[in-house]
Amino acid sequence: MPIDSKTIRKNQQQAFFDEIGSDQPLRQLFEHLPGVFFFIKDRRSRMMGASRKLYERLGCSSEEEMIGATDYDFFPDHLADGFVRDDQQLMKTGEPLINRVEIWYNEQRLLDWFVTTKLPVRSVKGEVIGLVGTVRSYVSSRKLLLPYSHINRAVEYIRSNHRQRITILELSKKAGLSMRQLNRKFQEAFNLSAQEFLAKTRIQAASDALLNSDLSITDIGLEFGFCDQSAFTQTFRKHVGLTPSKFRQRYRSLGVGGSMRPIQGE
Repeated sequence: MPIDSKTIRKNQQQAFFDEIGSDQPLRQLFEHLPGVFFFIKDRRSRMMGASRKLYERLGCSSEEEMIGATDYDFFPDHLADGFVRDDQQLMKTGEPLINRVEIWYNEQRLLDWFVTTKLPVRSVKGEVIGLVGTVRSYVSSRKLLLPYSHINRAVEYIRSNHRQRITILELSKKAGLSMRQLNRKFQEAFNLSAQEFLAKTRIQAASDALLNSDLSITDIGLEFGFCDQSAFTQTFRKHVGLTPSKFRQRYRSLGVGGSMRPIQGE
C-alpha cells in the first residue's frame, strides 16, 4: 500500500531530528536573541536547562550548576510560589501560557515588567513531562509591541505614579485613546485590562512593602492608591490568594524579604 505524502513528510522530519541527535541548534538560537532568556523545567518545576544569559543572570557560572534548582533557589518564596503555581497549572491542563506579564522589583529596587511564555513539553506517549519557556523584559519587548505603542505612555505613567490614585480615564487621556480602546490594546498586549495591569503593579509594590517595612496594613494600602483597608485587602486577596496580614505573617516567618536576584532584560 503506497505511503501518503503526509506520512512521507513526517518521516523526513523525524529522520532529520534523529540525525541531529539533540536540541542544541534550537537552543543556541536563544543565545542570539537580545533580551530573551530561555529555560526548560521538568514536571516538578526543576530546571533542566537554561540559556547562558539566564544562568549567569541568576548568579550561576554554568548551566550544570543550576540543573535541579527551582525558582525558590533564586527568588523570594512569595514570587516563586506564583511561578511554580503557573507551571503546575500548565502541567495539569497542557495549555500554553502566552505573554504572561510578571511584575517585581529589579536590583535597583524599581518596578519592572517581564513577559513570560511557557509551552508544554510532551513525551513520545503524549504526556506532559515538563515545559519550555522564555522570559523577556518589557523594555526589550517594546519594539515587538509597536502596534500598541500608544499604551506605552500609559504603562510608563503607571510605572512612575503607581503610589497615587490613577483612574482609567486619566490613563486613556495619557495614551490619547478612549477608555474602550485603551482596554482593548492592554488586552491584546498583556492579556490584562488596564485596571488589572494597574492593580497588579500596585499589589506587587505593596507585597514588597509588607515584607520590608513596618508600616501598618492600612498605611501600605493608602500609600499604594487604595481608598481604604477593605479595598486593599479585597484586591490583594484576589491577586495573591491571601489577605495582606496572612501574607506578611507567612512570608516573614520564612525570613522572606530584602534583596532579590530577578531576571533582567538587557
